[in-house]
Parts: sequence; C-alpha cells; structure tokens
Amino acid sequence: MSTTSNQPSVPSAREALNKFKMEAASEVGVDLKQGYNGDLTSRQAGSVGGQMVKKMIEAYENSMK
Repeated sequence: MSTTSNQPSVPSAREALNKFKMEAASEVGVDLKQGYNGDLTSRQAGSVGGQMVKKMIEAYENSMK
C-alpha cells in the first residue's frame, strides 16, 4: 500500500508555493503567518485560494498570447 501527501516532494517547489501563497494573501489583505494558520476564517482561506487560482489562470492566458 502506498501513501500520498499533499506536500510537494521537491523543497524548492514547496518554497515557491509558500511564497506564492504569501503574495496572494497579501494581495487580498489576509495576514498569513509562517507555519500554522488554522485560525483563518473560511472566507479568508477561500479568498487566498481564489486569488492563487486567478493568478495562475492569468499567467496561463498570458502565455498563450
């Protein structure tokens, strides 16, 4: 039986993802801390995730031009 994880296995990928998450949080006005952020509301967490998706879509669309 194999186990899976939501954590990237490449340290540089994990660092890039954390940086991206912090930038997206800053853009939507959510104050993230390094480490545990379980005290965020659902709205705050959703706004960070939504901003990340929005930026990924914009980058993809720009790459198609």
